[in-house]
Amino acid sequence: MVAGSPVPTVSFPTACWRLLWSPPADGATNMAIDVAIVEAVAEGEAPPTLRFYRWDPPCLSLGRRQPVDEVDLTRCRMDGVEVVRRPTGGRAILHAGELTYSLVFPETDPRAAGGVLETFRRFAEAFVQALRDLGISGVALAPRLDPAARGDGFVCFETPTDYEVTIGGRKIMGSAQWRHRGVVLQHGSLPLEGDPGAIAAYLRNGPDPERLRRRAITLREAAGRPVTFEEAAAAIVAAFRRLLAIEAQPGALTPEERRRIPEWRERLSVLRQAGVRSAELF
Repeated sequence: MVAGSPVPTVSFPTACWRLLWSPPADGATNMAIDVAIVEAVAEGEAPPTLRFYRWDPPCLSLGRRQPVDEVDLTRCRMDGVEVVRRPTGGRAILHAGELTYSLVFPETDPRAAGGVLETFRRFAEAFVQALRDLGISGVALAPRLDPAARGDGFVCFETPTDYEVTIGGRKIMGSAQWRHRGVVLQHGSLPLEGDPGAIAAYLRNGPDPERLRRRAITLREAAGRPVTFEEAAAAIVAAFRRLLAIEAQPGALTPEERRRIPEWRERLSVLRQAGVRSAELF
């Protein structure tokens, strides 16, 4: 390990997880796959899973309770930007030019012990290690924040929350978690390139784009070079192996998971279900 790398606070028994490399997909499909995996793991039909995926076309995702009226749906339609509801909480993210990961595993797994924040911290330490292994300096975990310091902004990358990953104080990874039927879903976004301020165009009364650019950073800017999707994902897999004793073995979606995807895809598309309250979805 490089100097100053995170040190695991507990040793875990080695676990074999399924590794999914999903092809680029629209936002509703991507979120539907995550929910389908949660249901399959809850039913004992699928193993714990680490998934990497991309978005095509670009997509604005909203936290499960974030009001749709914060979004300029007309501008999104004009620019071909999808809008989707996440099962997890948090604020809006514009998914374009990024690596997205998801983790789905039982709450009985020791890596989930201690509650949401402790689980969040364990995996964040692995992400910090992965970025350091890519040669990036200044990587750290955001400290615990007083709730009053979080503000009420609309954008995920505007403010780091507890144990999220930063570089020189600027947020580089946004993650969120949902626990459902005894299963943990955690997913998050690592921008590889692009403009952190671009999301402002799709939000009503959104933040100043320049403010977002000062508060967030892409992997390309942090590394001073292009970092591919595959390179970043490989670094995460290696860090999970070293720090969390997760052996990720390539696999595929099961027939039951595939069967569940179309229904969830319809339910999670905000442009199709603009009148549906988020509480009715889950």
